[in-house]
Amino acid sequence: MSKSLNDNVGWADAGRLKTVLDTVVDGIILIDSSGSIQMFNPACEKLFGYTAADVLGKNVHMLMPSPYREEHDRYIDNYQRTGQAKIIGIGREVAGQRKDGSTFPMDLSVGEAIQDGESTFVGIIHDLTERNRMQEQLTQAQKMETVGQLSGGIAHDFNNLLTVIIGNAEILAGSLKARPDLKELADMIGFAGSRGADLTQRLLAFSRRQTLQPVGIDCNHFIDSMQVILRRTLREDINVRTLLDSDLWQVFADPAQLESSILNLALNAQDAMPAGGSLTISSANVPLDQHYRDMHPEVPPGHYVMLAVTDNGQGMTREVLEKVFEPFFTTKDVGKGSGLGLSMVYGFVKQSNGHVTIYSEPALGTTVRMYLPASAGAAEEAVVDEASYNDVFPSGHGNVLVVEDDPFVRAYAVASVESLGYSTIAAIDGHNALAHLNGDAEIDILFSDVVMPGGVNGLELASQAIELRPRIKVLLTSGYGLESLADRGQLAPGTVVLHKPYRRADLERSLRELEQDA
Repeated sequence: MSKSLNDNVGWADAGRLKTVLDTVVDGIILIDSSGSIQMFNPACEKLFGYTAADVLGKNVHMLMPSPYREEHDRYIDNYQRTGQAKIIGIGREVAGQRKDGSTFPMDLSVGEAIQDGESTFVGIIHDLTERNRMQEQLTQAQKMETVGQLSGGIAHDFNNLLTVIIGNAEILAGSLKARPDLKELADMIGFAGSRGADLTQRLLAFSRRQTLQPVGIDCNHFIDSMQVILRRTLREDINVRTLLDSDLWQVFADPAQLESSILNLALNAQDAMPAGGSLTISSANVPLDQHYRDMHPEVPPGHYVMLAVTDNGQGMTREVLEKVFEPFFTTKDVGKGSGLGLSMVYGFVKQSNGHVTIYSEPALGTTVRMYLPASAGAAEEAVVDEASYNDVFPSGHGNVLVVEDDPFVRAYAVASVESLGYSTIAAIDGHNALAHLNGDAEIDILFSDVVMPGGVNGLELASQAIELRPRIKVLLTSGYGLESLADRGQLAPGTVVLHKPYRRADLERSLRELEQDA
């Protein structure tokens, strides 16, 4: 609290006021008429990454990105000259800039107090990162639901029409045995109608209006049994392999739709590898906890069986990724694909009360993960598994450079690493991380996401980090299946891989593995 504030209230009142300012969850900043920061409460320190000592006496525009930085002083000067409020007395959404250079959305309310003819401005800041993220997810979910309802209605109507077309084509073909030329035309009509029925079935799958016939499935056995059909369906230059969890839980799902989903994903992977490549199908038990639900509100916490299909093909851009589950969206040439394969997978998994994710990056490849709820009995197994999972480890030691472009994930990663006893340095991308690596800070472990914007991904960062600091240990994390990267020699020796989504216990085991190899 600034000295001027103490001068104008009693000591008891000042103590109570300080307690309020220190414990309130929103950031509170006090600035004078020149924009100089007079007070910076602990919530602000957490939001911006600066300590109060870093900012007191400095201009508040240091906490703003462009164009707010250039406009701020002009706003205050204009208000004092004309009384016209642009930000004073008005709450609005703006962007803040953290110490590490990253930005975040915030609601800013500014009030004015006049003392001895001098204006003092109080800014109250509420972080909107989580609200905006959840709103984006809700908007996407609502869009998919709307498209699904529309698709389902169209599919039902078309099924009625196709029933008439296919049925009459069959009758017509049966009566034209003496006219092979005309019978061939009737057969073509029936064949085209059947293809149309297949498309409408996929639309029904996306809209979650198909009739499922779920049974208990041992997914490992199921995947093994699909090896023959996969090898007959895929080109010879596609190498298929499996990585299966030996203690996999059972799922309760429709086997025909599960087979169709895996086959669709395999065919998509093949199309992404025109010159051949590696296709990996993997399985694992995955408990999704409350932290995962915080990032994916539509996913109930619980025990899931994860089935992943990974390729080392061309990969997709972020713009394409945003649309891949929408029906009829395709990047293939006209006539090469309906754009309904991934839509069908999405609908089947959702109708099975599961969750599906896709991770991809150009030149790295793609991983699609289906999370299907474990069937009855898995919860009892999971309790035993959880107990053995949380072995007690001694507190960690050393400095970890945490590199993650997503601010929400970065905050979780930093908090998790620090809770394990390590010190951390946070970086928002590869360039920011290299600046730290080229500096004087002591860094024992690099913990980096693989897929990052800015031109330096996690693989390139790891390679440069080892050149700069040969003794550094590397832990990489990604939603993309990194098995194929290891096959292609793109992972440096000794690199440990942590798959997203990960829990604190997963992170702990990975860090301990690096320490034991030291």
